[in-house]
Amino acid sequence: MYGKGLRSLSVITVASVALTLAAVFFWAPNDAYLGFLQKIFYVHVPLAIVTLGGFVAAGLMAIAHLRTRDPRWDMRSYVAIHLSLIFGIGVLITGSIWARGAWGHWWVWNEPTLVSFLLVMLLYATYQPLRFAIEDPERQARYASVFAITAGAFVPINFLIVRLAPAYVHPRTLDNISGNLPGRMQVVFYLAMISTTLLWITLWKFEMTAKHVAAQLRQLRRLLGDEDDDAPTRRSAAPSLTHAGSAG
Repeated sequence: MYGKGLRSLSVITVASVALTLAAVFFWAPNDAYLGFLQKIFYVHVPLAIVTLGGFVAAGLMAIAHLRTRDPRWDMRSYVAIHLSLIFGIGVLITGSIWARGAWGHWWVWNEPTLVSFLLVMLLYATYQPLRFAIEDPERQARYASVFAITAGAFVPINFLIVRLAPAYVHPRTLDNISGNLPGRMQVVFYLAMISTTLLWITLWKFEMTAKHVAAQLRQLRRLLGDEDDDAPTRRSAAPSLTHAGSAG
């Protein structure tokens, strides 16, 4: 079910990323102050926005799980969080490179934007240890959803608090895009946003497809292992195949 249209989406994503990279290196002009280093902006900022958006999306999926008790929503939320964590690591790496070139330091601790994003990442880094510390699958899924909702609500609140902070070293990205970026830079930025979003969605669908197939294979192995049992036992095991497959 998750693999439907995945091949076409993958082709579109690869083409979009390739077009974005070509535009970044060969079409977008260099910044007057930072020069070539500014081009990391087209990777760093879209990654940050998609990462935070992924965390919020995971919270919405967790709400759906608590409302419906459908394990598929729990798995969707789980994959969204751990994929966003990977994107977030990319944000921290590219941000450090940018900070070193622009400010002469790999990190600036009195900058609210940097520190707040690190706090969000540290918060979500506890998700998997807390989740797998619970053995019961139903309680694990329920508590993980509560965590995802609470942490997901923290993301926009944190964003608003940072926007209101008086001390700013990090540029206000959204203000710069709307008012200060030249035409070519704006076009390339929006293209980078689209390609990064497509990359996140494609990877999410890839992992959901892999987990779905793995769950079906595990159930098939259980069924094959019960070949010597009587027919009623095999028939009673059939519905669990559908449930396990949908949960993956």
